[in-house]
Amino acid sequence: MNNFIKGADLSTLLELERLGARYFDGGVETDILEIMKRYHVNMVRLRLWNNPYSEDGRPYGGGGNNLETTLAIAKRVTAAGFDVLLNFHYSDFWADPGKQIKPKAWARYGMEELEEAVYVYTKESVESFLKAGIRLSMVQVGNELSNGLLWPEGRVPKYDNIARLVNAGIRGVRAVKKEIPVMLHLDNGGNHALYREWFDEFMKRGEDFQVIGLSYYPFWHGSMKMLEENMKAVAGRYKKDLIVAETSMGHTMRDYKEYEKLSDKERKGYATKPALVEKIEYPMSPEGQAEFMRELLNVISRVPEGRGKGFFWWEPAWLPIAGSGWATESALKYMNDPGPCGNEWANQALFDYDGNALPALKVIRDSLV
Repeated sequence: MNNFIKGADLSTLLELERLGARYFDGGVETDILEIMKRYHVNMVRLRLWNNPYSEDGRPYGGGGNNLETTLAIAKRVTAAGFDVLLNFHYSDFWADPGKQIKPKAWARYGMEELEEAVYVYTKESVESFLKAGIRLSMVQVGNELSNGLLWPEGRVPKYDNIARLVNAGIRGVRAVKKEIPVMLHLDNGGNHALYREWFDEFMKRGEDFQVIGLSYYPFWHGSMKMLEENMKAVAGRYKKDLIVAETSMGHTMRDYKEYEKLSDKERKGYATKPALVEKIEYPMSPEGQAEFMRELLNVISRVPEGRGKGFFWWEPAWLPIAGSGWATESALKYMNDPGPCGNEWANQALFDYDGNALPALKVIRDSLV
């Protein structure tokens, strides 16, 4: 594993390429992985969903990251020289603090069956990646586990069950290769009370792991100072390495409706929600995004004992291209979500709407951490 991780989540890579996404550096069209290498990104985070298709075979969208798709991306990035972080969601679609939905195949399982299913699924998936020659440098057991996983059995405050399920995933990794570092990941990186309660409870019951991952989005998760204070406190209390496993910051407030080609009722553009911008310390501009990146790197570098080990920018290449959204109608039905289904991330990518590399990439390249 790299000493300091400069990471990117590129889970929609194949979908974007299939839909015609193009990327430019200095005005020259260039392969997205070559651009990432050029700016010293060294690890790629890839999510894994169990079965992101409806029972009649309709895709859920968001990159379609089943084992076949995620493994295909992993082969590409390994061949290009990147390390890989494999991110288990243990769901057929997005898992986060607002939803941790059992996979359809596990829907009727109770705790004992879920525990066994997590172990077997984790073990077999990791085996598949290693047999394929993937440079698997870290595994994330669960995604944004702040409210637990595999609801209702594993929902906070059922910490005994949460620990059993997370431990099953850790054991699944260890059964294949003991040396792979394991990350446990919560959201809301500025909320120390959340981290202290969750990890205090897990440490009483949990298997050993190596890395605490934090999500930090400035429009949801507090100030940069709150993030820094939490990271310092968490590092001191638990003596684990820390990685900002998800982060992003906008580069514009200009709408991108013309790119998505969706009707108003179909689209979910973040750029249409200016009220959130009032919470951000940096201007929503290319320069503001670059300054955010610079300060985030400084915060990580100041974690005591060198325990700040890096970051992953979440979906830096997710352009507002027609056909690529966070969900489809079939996915909304699975999640019982009203929608809509558009891309709400394009103004937080590290490329402008036309695919041109933005200044924040230079900050990543030139950072000395």
